[in-house]
Amino acid sequence: MSSPLHQRLQAELAKREAAGTRRRLPAPPVPGLVDFSSNDYLGLSRHPRVQAAVQQAAHAPTGSTGSRLLTGNSAATEALETTLAQFHGAEAALLFNSGYAANMGFFAAVPKRGDTILYDDASHASVKDGIRGSFATAWSFRHNDVADLRRKLVRATGSVFVAVEALYSMDGDVAPLTELAALCREQSLYLVVDEAHTNGLYGPRGEGLVVELGLEDAVFARILTFGKALGSQGAAVAGPAVLRDYLLSFSRPFIYTTALPPLTVAALTAAYAVLTDLSQERARLFALSDYLKARLNAVPGLHVPAESHVIHPLFFTCNPGPAHVRAVAAAAQAAGFDVRAIVSPTVHVGTERLRLIIHSYNSEAEIDGLAAVLAAGTV
Repeated sequence: MSSPLHQRLQAELAKREAAGTRRRLPAPPVPGLVDFSSNDYLGLSRHPRVQAAVQQAAHAPTGSTGSRLLTGNSAATEALETTLAQFHGAEAALLFNSGYAANMGFFAAVPKRGDTILYDDASHASVKDGIRGSFATAWSFRHNDVADLRRKLVRATGSVFVAVEALYSMDGDVAPLTELAALCREQSLYLVVDEAHTNGLYGPRGEGLVVELGLEDAVFARILTFGKALGSQGAAVAGPAVLRDYLLSFSRPFIYTTALPPLTVAALTAAYAVLTDLSQERARLFALSDYLKARLNAVPGLHVPAESHVIHPLFFTCNPGPAHVRAVAAAAQAAGFDVRAIVSPTVHVGTERLRLIIHSYNSEAEIDGLAAVLAAGTV
């Protein structure tokens, strides 16, 4: 069958194929590769205490059986939300099924017609999609440019929301949160911080970058994602109690979604209990992060930005294009290193890169091995 719609879809795929940017599911991970790719920063997905908690909860139903507003609520889920609020220094927290759903659920529900959303140009797709679902006016400002944000405020009306990520997932650089918080206090703006890649890593116990900087009272809402350093799935919006109540009644991704299953709730509860004991692992991760930058920047033809943290984009100074970057990733994997290529449309054309993620369970020897493979020209 070849209808006009079939032909259109095939033509769009052909364009991506020609540009070297068509997406395909990767092969399942090969056991034994050195992990420079996953978001499991602290290894909590394999932590014995987390695994034991899941095994103990195995007698529970495999599914939650419905949305939280119908049959999917539980005492364990509400206890987890209380733990999240206390741990992160917020009045309340509301669970969502993913960081994507949490950002969609917040931005499509809270800002209203007549309000304004100003968002960092490098914000995650989930933020931008949530904004598209809102009737508020929205403009982007240049990445991490507080002066440009200030200029855009001249046109803002109503309640004004400023949306940023604590640490950006493609470049690994952090937002100027202290400066942003000062501006939001000065102008009575509502700062919304996505802590997807800082939750669990920053702060005295892993509470996130907002807590590390002492900005809990300056941030209206935090998006706390659990698919990264917490080694699980799901997310929460943390903020004022009235925000939780509002989202519970008006956020469509919360209202119309089957709740997280009991096994996930058990895993998250255990992961948060373990998180406070991982100060050494966090210190090791940051030390390895600095080591990787220094080691790979010593390899001719490679560049890792000095401002990257934990997530490190590895650029090729010759700007080789998507096909070559994918070939480099494939060859590195063949040499025993799990690294992945990032190409457009995820990043801008001409900024293709490898994306290297450091974990507490990596080692300097593994970083040296990857650097040696790259330096030898085998990739």
